[in-house]
Amino acid sequence: MTDTFAFARVSAFAALCAVAHWLVPVPASAQVSDRIQLSLDASEVEAVLTIVARRHAGERIGEPDWQRLFDSQPYRRLKRREADVQRSFTDETFQQFVLSDHLQARAPDLRRTLDEWRSRDLQASARRVLRYLPPDARIHATVYPVIKPHTNSFVYDVRGDPAIFLFLDPEQSSAKFENTVAHELHHIGFASMAPQSDSIDTHLSGSVRVAVEWMSAFGEGFAMLAAAGGPDTHPHAVSPAEERARWDREMANFNQHLRELERFFVDVIEGRLGTQEEIRQGGLSFFGIQGPWYTVGYRMAVMVERRYGRETLIACMVDPPQLLARYNTAAAELNSKRRERLALWSPILLQQVGVSR
Repeated sequence: MTDTFAFARVSAFAALCAVAHWLVPVPASAQVSDRIQLSLDASEVEAVLTIVARRHAGERIGEPDWQRLFDSQPYRRLKRREADVQRSFTDETFQQFVLSDHLQARAPDLRRTLDEWRSRDLQASARRVLRYLPPDARIHATVYPVIKPHTNSFVYDVRGDPAIFLFLDPEQSSAKFENTVAHELHHIGFASMAPQSDSIDTHLSGSVRVAVEWMSAFGEGFAMLAAAGGPDTHPHAVSPAEERARWDREMANFNQHLRELERFFVDVIEGRLGTQEEIRQGGLSFFGIQGPWYTVGYRMAVMVERRYGRETLIACMVDPPQLLARYNTAAAELNSKRRERLALWSPILLQQVGVSR
């Protein structure tokens, strides 16, 4: 699964970089509006596989081969990102990785996987998630499949030139790849709404504002819903069986997780988490592989959409306290009709964040 994506209030995105060699542009005929500027750049993968193929054939690997790799846009941005998170990354250690027997053995599967991923319609993914974003949201990004030592995937540089780095994994189907990209594209589109979302909570101050900003992490649940395409499709419909089973187990703990999140919000508001680091660690603990930010956010989003419609849900994306209030109404109505009872956000918390029950 992707690295933790902590939602930030960020400025709108700049235009994408110039298209480089091996950049696969989106066909003009596929573009429905200037809201979508999306490309896939596989130049790092191509450079790595060329070196691996030369080694397999017993050919000399020259300086131009390595320079092509090190000059590729994905490699340069990957190296910069690893420095940002203070992870060791050097050209020398990467050369050793590329020349490893392990990578040599995986080369045919990596080539097949790249070809399959390239065949997916990422424009369709972007159009699907735009249905779950406000009309002026934009999805401007480059998708980088990459071969690298670490198996993580992540969104990068949402403040400037948004990018999605995806570990090239032969175990991940092309349908799962497309779903993962759609999830991350929703994050990018959501982040483009920062100026609008900032205006929602200008009336809040101090610890209340901090708590409400953390509520934006429910966007992980919105992204699960948007990537699936709607509430009637399981968010892990194209995932391996074990991932779907894990999600279902987490969803079964919805009431417990809602209460844990409520304690976190109230502790932030009432000052029981005294330092920024304590708050940060508390908030990060709810990500997990796909923890409460995902599952609680997803279930609330589904219920709000079914009760009020997608337009109301989209409005809640940039006003998280309203999401809690709308969910409470929908859940209370369901609770009155069936034996299973869904947990509700407490009136105290709703009052603290400025919404009524």
